[in-house]
Amino acid sequence: MAIRVAQVATGNAGKLTLRQLIDDPRFELVAVSTSNPDKVGKDAGELAGLDVTTGVVAVGSLAELIDAKPQVAVYAAMGDTRPVEATKDVRTLLEAGINVVGSAPGTLQFPWGTMPQPVIDKVEAAAQAGQASIYITGVDPGFASDLIPLALASTCQRVEKITCYELADYATYDGAEVMFDLMGFGKPLGETPMLFWPGVLALAWGTAIRMMAKGLGVEVDEITEHWEAEPAPESYDIAAGRIEEGTIAALKFSITGHVAGQPAIVVEHVTRTRDDLRPDWARPAAGGGSYRVEIVGEPNYVVDIVPSSEHGDHNHAAIVAACGRIVNSIPDVLAAAPGLHTTLDLPLPTGNGTFRSA
Repeated sequence: MAIRVAQVATGNAGKLTLRQLIDDPRFELVAVSTSNPDKVGKDAGELAGLDVTTGVVAVGSLAELIDAKPQVAVYAAMGDTRPVEATKDVRTLLEAGINVVGSAPGTLQFPWGTMPQPVIDKVEAAAQAGQASIYITGVDPGFASDLIPLALASTCQRVEKITCYELADYATYDGAEVMFDLMGFGKPLGETPMLFWPGVLALAWGTAIRMMAKGLGVEVDEITEHWEAEPAPESYDIAAGRIEEGTIAALKFSITGHVAGQPAIVVEHVTRTRDDLRPDWARPAAGGGSYRVEIVGEPNYVVDIVPSSEHGDHNHAAIVAACGRIVNSIPDVLAAAPGLHTTLDLPLPTGNGTFRSA
């Protein structure tokens, strides 16, 4: 019997998770909710960009979605700039007895040591009250900074340091809120973007650092942050808007977990809006973007993951990968005991149910 699922939000990620929920025979779509009044009443097929009519139309509230009694809700609403609201939303779903998988709030990927314990306790209490489970994941933080590095580490005789990179040209990424409000592209060089306020990087990627540490069986003593920016040599347009000459056009930032006083687990991002900016910074292995895992140990590893898609470029493919990871986790989350789950305690994902003949 197909699993009854609902979709919360239909933005960049939500549109793609919705597409799989409609196409994948493992699932029966029963509800879609949106915060955009222009989308209310539209068929899920149209919102997913598919040439199908599902008979499921978007509603404007979480309460209406809950009334459809899904077994699982895919939560893809913005969480980076509204973490409190996103956390309240998932608690509401859990209390209603609805399992949650999703991309937000990102701190729930591995909240211990990152989120305040009272907040974690409230999420856990909501899950127990509704006898439901929750699992939040993505790409990075997500499978590129937990599942893949830990799988590689499992083949090592010794691990001294793990570094996970995202190396990407974001010129085609059309998320204006993330690009301009959060990351600060197009802002004056003397202005500190929200992402680089003290403690924000550690909050956002501390989940990945601490999850990898937990998997390795070590304790993180300290998390440090670093960022630097490169100005635009001239004015030009990108998908999300305009970058004026002299404003932030490329970023390099890192989050480092120290173990026994040594840098041991690092997440580093190099994000350009033009390919020619800062050629001395790390570059993707191919195309416009890649994820890289480097392990110093025995043996050493350098592994590059280069996503691509028949429907878009590397930025689109990365979002598809995150969405696939989220949706494909549904059966395991549904089968799990009530509570908050992470990549460390769910079964090893294998892609079961995704094979289609060409």
